[in-house]
Amino acid sequence: MIKISYKPKGTCSSNIELSVQEGIVENVIFTGGCNGNLQGISRLVKGMKVEDVIVRLESIRCGARLTSCPDQLCKALKLMEQIENS
Repeated sequence: MIKISYKPKGTCSSNIELSVQEGIVENVIFTGGCNGNLQGISRLVKGMKVEDVIVRLESIRCGARLTSCPDQLCKALKLMEQIENS
């Protein structure tokens, strides 16, 4: 199992903790941000393949911002993949 803590940029959330095992999202915890929405996202992605999460959530924007908490989650997952493959 791989676990990381990721500092999102350009969002209200201040941290994302996540764990992945064999390409499947095991757990996601957001600190800060829109609590209810982020709990919902965390529960929805649990058990999903990493690549499926990225396909569905990458490039989502929050209002006028160029990113969002779901988009930052994808960046964290991509970083995790890079760590795993190095």
